[in-house]
Amino acid sequence: MSMQQVIPSSKPGIAADRTLFVGTKVPTEVKLTAKLLRNVDKDTFRKFLKVAVSGIEGEDITEEIFSKLASSSSLSSEAAGTVYSGICTLLKCALRLSQNSLKPEIFKADLKDLKIPADFIPDLASAVFGSRRQIIEDAILDQGGRLPTLQRLKWRLDVAISTSALNRVLEPTILMETTLSDGAVHNFEVPISKFHELRYNVAYVLKEMEDLEKRSILKIQD
Repeated sequence: MSMQQVIPSSKPGIAADRTLFVGTKVPTEVKLTAKLLRNVDKDTFRKFLKVAVSGIEGEDITEEIFSKLASSSSLSSEAAGTVYSGICTLLKCALRLSQNSLKPEIFKADLKDLKIPADFIPDLASAVFGSRRQIIEDAILDQGGRLPTLQRLKWRLDVAISTSALNRVLEPTILMETTLSDGAVHNFEVPISKFHELRYNVAYVLKEMEDLEKRSILKIQD
C-alpha cells in the first residue's frame, strides 16, 4: 500500500491522483476546525478569518483581541483557539503554493474534501486569491528568517607549481571570492576535480527535476 494519502477529488474534471494542498497528512487542527465550524454562523466565521489574516500579516493578536473574538461566538475559549489555529493553517498551506500550482477551483474542491462548510469556502478563497494576497505574501517573507544571498562572485584559475605541504605539482585550482548581501566576503579554493564533480551533480539534479515535472501527477491542471 502506498504511504501517500491521496483523497479523490469531489469535483468533475479535476485529477483524482493528487494530494490536498495541506499535504499528505491533514493537520489535526484542520480536522477539528471542520467539525467546529458546523456550529458557527457566517458573520462569526468572517471575524475569525479577518483576525487570522491580520495575524499572518504580522499584527500582534493580543489576548484582549482574541478574548473579544471568542466571546462574540458560541464557542468555548478552547474551541475558538482551535478554529483560529485551523484557519491560519489553511491559509498558510495555501499561500505557500504559487497561484500556478494551486488554482482557485482546486483550492475550493480541496476545502470541500476537508469538509469545510460550503458557506465559508468563498471567503477563504477570497482571502487566498484576492487583492491582498501580495500584501500577505510580503508580510510572511518579512517575518521569516532569511539567509544572506549571493551578491557577487569572482573567480580565477590558478596553478600551483609546487606545494610541499600538499605534495602537488602543476595542479590547477579555481580560486573563488563570494560577496554576500550582508557584506561578508568569503574566499575558498576548489580543485578542478571537485569543480567537475559539482558540475556533474548540478546537471544530474536538474535532469531529475525535469523528469519529475513530466510526471502526470505533478502537472498543473488547467
